[in-house]
Amino acid sequence: MGLSFVVFLITGSLAIRSVIIPKESSTSYVEMIPQKSPFTLGAFTLCMRVATELTGAREIILFAYRTQYFDELNLWREKDGRLSLYLSTDPVFFQVPEFGPLQNHLCLTWNSQSGAAAIFINGRKSLTKIYQKGHTVRAGGRIILGQDPDTFLGGFEAHQSFVGDISDVNMWDSVLSDTMIQNLFNGRREQVPNVLNWETVELRQEGEVQVINVDP
Repeated sequence: MGLSFVVFLITGSLAIRSVIIPKESSTSYVEMIPQKSPFTLGAFTLCMRVATELTGAREIILFAYRTQYFDELNLWREKDGRLSLYLSTDPVFFQVPEFGPLQNHLCLTWNSQSGAAAIFINGRKSLTKIYQKGHTVRAGGRIILGQDPDTFLGGFEAHQSFVGDISDVNMWDSVLSDTMIQNLFNGRREQVPNVLNWETVELRQEGEVQVINVDP
């Protein structure tokens, strides 16, 4: 991207706030207001920490970025436990170990130039798949945790909602190295997120959502 960054090294847990969605609903969610505007991406790294007791025969939305007509960037846990990435078209799937009530660190990387996409769980990398080569994630959308918007900010369905704990949701407009992602899992951040920074991003709560402070 040709951008330069001030490099920080932060030790310990980076999560200052934790989003708790206590039960299945079609009304509870958090909207994230990004630092980077417009929200146009040719590459990204998206990371979060997730814990949920929802298991089996239930799809779960983990992250949704929706423009007026497209699911620009959606991350799901499918009914069979696979993770899926949607970039405005049919998804690419990743077979990963099932995660549940114990917190897991999850990262997703994608690069338009090569189409390379990969998943990291607790610092361990999946195989790389080629997906949406030459695509651009378009601007003008809204970022939602907890619901899958079938319209610009609506059309929520309770059986697709997230229930559990999400924190440390960070996003960069580049693909971080494998080592950087492994360090993030261990609580060490070397590059400040320039799209979504969990420490400073505005969170707009709706419904029965609790945002609590946790010890750093």
